[in-house]
Amino acid sequence: MPDTYDLVILGSGPGGYVAAIRAAQLGMSVAIVERERLGGICLNWGCIPTKALLRTSEVYHYLTHAGDYGLTAEKVGFDLKAVVDRSRKVAGQLNAGVKALMKKNKVTVHEGVGALIGKGGLTVRQGDKTVELTAQHIIVATGARARDLPFAKADGERIWTYRHAMVPQEMPTKLLVIGSGAIGLEFASFYRDMGAEVTIVEMLPRILPVEDEEISAFMAKRLAKEGIRIVTGAGVEKIEVSADGVKASIKGADGKLAVEDYSHVIVAIGILPNTEEIGLEALGIETERGQIKVDGFGRTNVEGIYAIGDVTGAPWLAHKASHEGIVCVEKIAGGDPHPFETWNIPGCTYSRPQVASVGLTEARAKEAGHDVKVGKFPFIGNGKAIALGEADGFVKTVFDAKTGELLGAHMVGAEVTELIQGYVIARQLETTEAELMETVFAHPTLSEMMHESVLGAYGRAIHI
Repeated sequence: MPDTYDLVILGSGPGGYVAAIRAAQLGMSVAIVERERLGGICLNWGCIPTKALLRTSEVYHYLTHAGDYGLTAEKVGFDLKAVVDRSRKVAGQLNAGVKALMKKNKVTVHEGVGALIGKGGLTVRQGDKTVELTAQHIIVATGARARDLPFAKADGERIWTYRHAMVPQEMPTKLLVIGSGAIGLEFASFYRDMGAEVTIVEMLPRILPVEDEEISAFMAKRLAKEGIRIVTGAGVEKIEVSADGVKASIKGADGKLAVEDYSHVIVAIGILPNTEEIGLEALGIETERGQIKVDGFGRTNVEGIYAIGDVTGAPWLAHKASHEGIVCVEKIAGGDPHPFETWNIPGCTYSRPQVASVGLTEARAKEAGHDVKVGKFPFIGNGKAIALGEADGFVKTVFDAKTGELLGAHMVGAEVTELIQGYVIARQLETTEAELMETVFAHPTLSEMMHESVLGAYGRAIHI
C-alpha cells in the first residue's frame, strides 16, 4: 500500500522545505522527496557556501591591505583546501539544521528520485527500491541547474559550473568567467581577491545587465580598478581544452576573433529548470520554455498539482521560492493569502563591492510612463563608510514625481545587501517620500545614506 499524506513536496530547496514547514504548522501531514541533500542547491551548492567563500576572500583582502588600517600582517597566505573545507562545513551545518527542522515539524523525508504518476501519486526510486506515495496535493519544487555551453560542456577539470567553482582542486592562475550576472560576478570577485588573473566576457553591452545602468557603469570601473578585465558585447565562440588549460576564441563587439589562453573557465550563462523526467508530460501539465506555468498561488493547469521556485521562472532567487511556497501552502489550507507577485523582490550580488536593488530602474520607470525624481548619495559623504575604509559606492532612489511612490532603489557598496531590506519594507507598506524623509536614521550608520538619497531626490540632501 502506498504511503498517504495531505501534501507531498518534490524537492527540498528553500521553496520545498519552507513549504513543508508551513504546511505542518497548518496541521497537514507532509512528506518531502529529495534526490540529493536536504536544503537543495541554494543551501548545499549555491547561496550559502558561496557566501562562505566570499567571506574568506574578503578577509584575505583586508589582510593584504592591513596597512590601510594602521596594521601589520606578515606572510599572508591561504590554504585552498582549508578554504573549501570551511565552505563545505558551513553548508553541512545548515543541511543538518534542515534535517532537524523536518524532524521537529514531523515532516517525513523520502530520499530518492521522485516522479509524478498521476494527479495524486508519485514514486520515489532509490537504487533498486521504489516506494509509492499518494497525496491530495503535490508541489513540484525541483529547482534548476547550470546551463552548459552547447559546444563545451563543463568537465569539472578546466571548464567549471558554479558547483565546480566552489570546490576547486587547484587555484586558477588565469580565469575566464563567461557571464556577468550575480553568479559570474561573485566568482570573479572571489578568485580575483584570492590572486587569480580574471577576465569577464559578457554578451550584452554592459555587465549586470538587469541592474540600473549607473550601477553597472560603477561596477565596471570598480572591478577594472581591482584588476579584472571586462569584455562586453562579446561572445565565446569556441573552447579547446588541453592538459595545461584552455584556448578560448572570443568574438568582440567589433566582430574580430581573438584566441586567448586561460587556466580555467567558469560558465555562468544562466540556468535550466529541472522539469525533465518527473512526469509532467503524462499529466498534461503546461510548461513554457521548460518552466511550469502557474497562477499567483502556484497552481498548475492540473488540479492538485502545484509548482514553486526556479521551475516556475524568473527571478531565480531563494527568497522568491520560499515566499511562493508559503503562499501556495496557505491557499491549499483554505486561507486567503495575497497572490504571489514579483514587483517587490530584492536582488543581491555579494561581490566586492556588493550590489542590491528592488523595483524599477530609472530607465524602466521612464519606459513605464512615470515622471521621475531621482536621488543619489555617495558613500564618500557618509561618516561610517569613511571610518570603515569603504568609501566607494552610492545609493540611488527613484520616485514617481506626482505621487511620491518609491518606484525603485539601487545600491552599490559595502553591506548594501543588508541595507536593501529597508526599501523593500518601505515599498511593501506603500510608503511615500514624505514618510521616509520624516524617519529618523541612527548615526553613524551606513543606513543614513538611504535617508540622504531620498532627501536628494527632492533637493534636500544635507551632507552633499
